[in-house]
Amino acid sequence: MQHAIEKAEVLIEALPYIRKFAGSTVVVKYGGSAMIDEHMKESVIQDIVLMKRIGFNPVVVHGGGNAISDQLKKVGKESKFISGLRITDQETAQIAEMVLSGSIGKALVQALQNHGIQAVSINGKDGDTLVSRKKLSSGIDLGFVGEVVKVNTELLTSLMQHDFVPVVAPVGTDAQGNTYNINADYAASAIAGALKAQKLVFLTDVEGILMDKDNPDSIIRRLSVTQAENFISDGTIAGGMIPKAKCCMDGINQGVESVHILDGRLPHSLLLEIFTNDGCGTMMTR
Repeated sequence: MQHAIEKAEVLIEALPYIRKFAGSTVVVKYGGSAMIDEHMKESVIQDIVLMKRIGFNPVVVHGGGNAISDQLKKVGKESKFISGLRITDQETAQIAEMVLSGSIGKALVQALQNHGIQAVSINGKDGDTLVSRKKLSSGIDLGFVGEVVKVNTELLTSLMQHDFVPVVAPVGTDAQGNTYNINADYAASAIAGALKAQKLVFLTDVEGILMDKDNPDSIIRRLSVTQAENFISDGTIAGGMIPKAKCCMDGINQGVESVHILDGRLPHSLLLEIFTNDGCGTMMTR
């Protein structure tokens, strides 16, 4: 009986958050180990399904770097990176689009639909959703690596209005018809900003933003953009935590109310962060 009472208490704790955020748009950047482990995949899908069922409007933006590397290896192409960005010739861009928009996007749609939720897989070329341009890394030309210059929200909005969950592959195009592979984190930030999303959630392989990268217990639960800037300046946030923090700041600066970094390896981290008092990751606000 005590166990049943504890379950009821969890539901009661979630009530104010359900009431507050019902009807809100939540962009989920899905990536990392949660895309590889089958148990974790199902956990993420269940969280998104529940969010949809109780009145949220989820939008999923997914990565797929490991799958792209695997496919490149099959055709005899070596994956090379500069500052974490894949050097992308035209053939690699085509393979990335095939993997992201094909096998990964369609699998996520099927997983959602297996739970009775209607979903549609698109990429940024559909409806000119992600208008892009070539991205340089410290002045280095990486090929067909893109950055988003404009998000056209018509297709995304139409899908949501008709009760579909958009599943977006981070592939964009420019006025000349070039195809660009886009970093999924920044694609998610741009989409969340354009949709004026209440929340942007990054599922990653870290607990959140850490004061000490080697100590998971040093997680920063809540911080503002100003605090994040100060932590970067004084070296508190350093190394691989810097791009994660900057992605959060990018989302806030584009108009998102709050941005969250969660450990996608933790079962039901989405629900724990959004519907409980303590949360489980890092939340950044303006």
